[in-house]
Amino acid sequence: MSETPNPIAAGTKIGHVHLKVADLERALGFYRDVLGFQLMQRYGDQAAFISAGGYHHHIGLNTWESKGGHPPAPGTTGLFHTAILYPTRAALADALHRVLEAGIALDGASDHGVSEALYLRDPDQNGVELYWDRPQEAWPRDAHGDIAMFTRRLDLDDLMKQRVA
Repeated sequence: MSETPNPIAAGTKIGHVHLKVADLERALGFYRDVLGFQLMQRYGDQAAFISAGGYHHHIGLNTWESKGGHPPAPGTTGLFHTAILYPTRAALADALHRVLEAGIALDGASDHGVSEALYLRDPDQNGVELYWDRPQEAWPRDAHGDIAMFTRRLDLDDLMKQRVA
């Protein structure tokens, strides 16, 4: 693996993502009502800011340039997906339960060695990844000690066994 000549500070994190949506209520129905994010602030029918755990916002939703709009056509650039990191496998299992209870189809479910992930679409067809990271000491490594991620089918039945009712 090549070294970055001037690496970013190790504690740097993605603070939030802000999505353009066609219908704010519909988007809140997914992110708040299905996934369980908390509404922190709202600007009428134009924007809402939601979070996990009381942070000012992890996700911003707005209709400023997109009210009534359509998703980008295939073959265009833009956001591939937003990844939501859950703290435990049990929390990811709960997210899977919420999604299935809401009748939302999964696009896929993968074990990447370093993480387990569920892939789906929000009401505006934005890609959403729900995942949890395994502890770093459990990450697969090659003979040189570099991370050796892979993509295998995730056993959803086994994941659901982790759900705390």
